[in-house]
Amino acid sequence: MRIKKILYIVAGCIAMGLGALGAVLPLLPAFPFLLLAAFCFAKSSERLHSWFTGTKLYKNNLESHVQGKGMTRKTKIRIMVTVTLLMTIGFIMMDQVLVGRIVLACVWVFHILYFSFGVKTIKVDGLVEG
Repeated sequence: MRIKKILYIVAGCIAMGLGALGAVLPLLPAFPFLLLAAFCFAKSSERLHSWFTGTKLYKNNLESHVQGKGMTRKTKIRIMVTVTLLMTIGFIMMDQVLVGRIVLACVWVFHILYFSFGVKTIKVDGLVEG
């Protein structure tokens, strides 16, 4: 059990580091890495989870989504553009793998539909847009 806890802590730290980079770099998405970090810290240590949920990184990128409020339009667009660019690179590199291209296209469509219709859009002042 102790090894599992250590693995969650290590994975959480790596995910948090990648999420922090993603908050600054336009091509690296912060959201999925920070979500993974929150999950790993919740599974490993209550103290680490409490610390992480109190950070500015968490509050700016995840808090409103985790609370069910949604995301700002800017955040949703940034995530969709980043994933589209990264999946386009993968799509181009799989020119000989038709099944891979089909799977990647399906994942991309699901991603766009989820962020467009499955995640609420909030205005900066906290009012829900739709």
